Amino acid sequence: MAVDELDTRILRLLIEQPRTSVREYARILGVARGTLQARLDRLERTGVITGTGPVLSPAALGHPVLAFVHIEVTQGRLDEVGDALAAVPEIVEAFSITGGGDLLTRVVARDNAHLEDVIQRLIQLPGVVRTRTEVALRERVAHRLLPLVEALGRAASKP
Repeated sequence: MAVDELDTRILRLLIEQPRTSVREYARILGVARGTLQARLDRLERTGVITGTGPVLSPAALGHPVLAFVHIEVTQGRLDEVGDALAAVPEIVEAFSITGGGDLLTRVVARDNAHLEDVIQRLIQLPGVVRTRTEVALRERVAHRLLPLVEALGRAASKP
């Protein structure tokens, strides 16, 4: 979906001031509340806005270790393994991938020993052939979408 300049301004406000009311967003943007609400509804309906909940910190929840675990799966068992991964609370994301492995998971743990325990659980899942783990040392670029949104908004406003 293409976003225009107003969409970009709305999305920036949602990212930078997530706890502000729709009425206040409309005031800041200088648009009618109904216009803003219609834009928000469209952005949600088209899947641009996928949630409004808080962003949580695994580290603050006692899980400061972050690792990326590549999982190789027996052919024909990808869906089964994917479903099993959903039952492991330390897996915060999982993706089917190309290249070295079939799945890539983002795993959080209390410490390295806990990470090893999680990996051992993964290895025991039916259909898992092997795993390869990479531990993150430091976050260099936090998850972000605002630069992308702004680039799309600039591109949409060019003649």
